[in-house]
Amino acid sequence: MKMLAVFATLMLAFTPLPLWAQDDHGQMDHGQMDHGQMDHGQGQHHSAPPMPAQAAPSNDPHAGHGPAAPGDAMPKGAAPMPPADHAADAFYDRADMERARVAMLRENGGTIFSQFMLDRLEYQARKGADGYHWEGEGWIGGDIHRFAFKSEGEGEIGGPLERAEVQALYSRAIDPWFNLEAGLRHDIRPQPRRTYAVIGIEGLAPYWFEIGAQAFLSTKGDAHFRLEGSYDQRITQRLILQPAAEVNIAAQDVPELGIGSGPSDIELGLRLRYEFAREFAPYVGIHWERRLGDSAAYARAAGEDVSSTGMVMGIRFWF
Repeated sequence: MKMLAVFATLMLAFTPLPLWAQDDHGQMDHGQMDHGQMDHGQGQHHSAPPMPAQAAPSNDPHAGHGPAAPGDAMPKGAAPMPPADHAADAFYDRADMERARVAMLRENGGTIFSQFMLDRLEYQARKGADGYHWEGEGWIGGDIHRFAFKSEGEGEIGGPLERAEVQALYSRAIDPWFNLEAGLRHDIRPQPRRTYAVIGIEGLAPYWFEIGAQAFLSTKGDAHFRLEGSYDQRITQRLILQPAAEVNIAAQDVPELGIGSGPSDIELGLRLRYEFAREFAPYVGIHWERRLGDSAAYARAAGEDVSSTGMVMGIRFWF
């Protein structure tokens, strides 16, 4: 028995203590320990030190942002920035920045603009009586929404006005290249007069072709379609050759207007203009037009020419 007691004493003497027990024993003052109050009956000589209590989370949203207590080494927190719709509002006066944003939008597309272009104002030398022709348009508005108007017509020199129309349209940009149009068209000539509802699209197609398409529905129920296109081929920076074409199609016969169903007429032109300035350019060229199908039959019955070819000269200007 004495040998077992000696062996147990040696084992305890040379067995290393756990880390938590080493820390506690390094800080224990064995001279002040009251061995009389120790509970030796539990058979547990070492116990883990209690974990420090953690402070409950605060419900105060400003916790940690108040002034530091005396002797507290923690830095003072910064007050949160007020919410801002724009980053600059966090550093500059909001009213000043709002005025700056309004000015920027006005100077970069938010302004009201306007333009009027008389694309063709020409004299036509043709077989029989010479004639004249005009075609122009204008608009006022911004980059997206505009009020637009168009007009075109023709007649004989010294004779009556043969054809004239005006259009009033709402134009809306649907992308950087095309505008959608809707409005009214009124024909002053020929007789009887007609008023049409209009819907169409116009713009700049790939390879710089200017194209347009319009559908017309009259108050009498007859429907018509118009397709047109042109292309500016620059020979020099001032000399431009412009081929152009226009086709009119009717959905039904309109005998009182001399229009037959199907393609009713076609116009082709080739004009060479010289731009003294971009806003002013005289031109010369050739123009050909022909009535088709039943429209040609109506023209023959009325004693009119079915087709005509003529030399043209005129001016193109805009402002």
